[in-house]
Parts: sequence; structure tokens; C-alpha cells
Amino acid sequence: MTKKLTNSFLTAALVSGAFLAGTATAGHHEEMDGAQVWADDQSVASGTVTAKKVNAEMNGWLVVHRTDENMKPGPVVGHAPLKKGKNMNVAAILTEEVKSGDMLMLMVHGEGGGMKTGTFEYTLGAKEDGPVKKDGKLIMQVVTAK
Repeated sequence: MTKKLTNSFLTAALVSGAFLAGTATAGHHEEMDGAQVWADDQSVASGTVTAKKVNAEMNGWLVVHRTDENMKPGPVVGHAPLKKGKNMNVAAILTEEVKSGDMLMLMVHGEGGGMKTGTFEYTLGAKEDGPVKKDGKLIMQVVTAK
């Protein structure tokens, strides 16, 4: 009888614990923090630049622009696809040589206005697959190549 009571108590405790953990998890779901890019200065020796995390409000692109102290986006030197929502460890293959000390702007672009969905069609100043803005500001992070 004692063994049966202990097993019942243990089962009840496990079920209660699982229920509470499930409730805490459900209440603490990952919120979208809005569109944003998280990245650090990094080595580009492998020919890529990586954003640790990108929140995108629509399918689109992580676009790597050259930039400088003026923080204006320059020519595109790489891009990678993004899905709507949270994207982790997004690596863009660089299409030009980037040297140590170069500043790169990792920017969220949308997937719209172009001729083909799923094909990156943006050129500097174009509207196709262009930059996404939030409250009138570009969604981007500047990093320095090492």
C-alpha cells in the first residue's frame, strides 16, 4: 500500500510539474521584438558574414552593404534569404573581397516588387526587393570585418 501511495504521489508530482512547466513555456513564448538585426564584428576570412539573429516581419533578405563612418548604405556585397519571423545564424556569402577593417551594414530587405519571388533583384537605389523601414528607419546593424 505504501509503495502504491508513493507511486501515486510521484506520478501526481510529475504531472503537476509538467503542467506548470508547460504553462510557463506557453506564457513565455518568443515574442517578435519587431524587425531587428543582431550581429557582432567578425572575421570574414571564410567569405561570409553572419548575423546571429534576424527578426523579419515578412519573407525577404539579409543584405550586406558596404558602408563607412557616414553610415549610408553603399554597394551590395552579399545577401541571404530570410523567412518571416526569427532567423538564427544567417550567413551571407560575400560576392566581393572584404578586407579587415571594412565596415559592413547588415540590412533587412523585403521580397517584393521584383519580377521573380525568391530571386534577389535589388540594385542600389532600386525599389525591387528594397530596404524595409520601421518608423522611418532602416532595420540594420553595422559590423567591422576582422
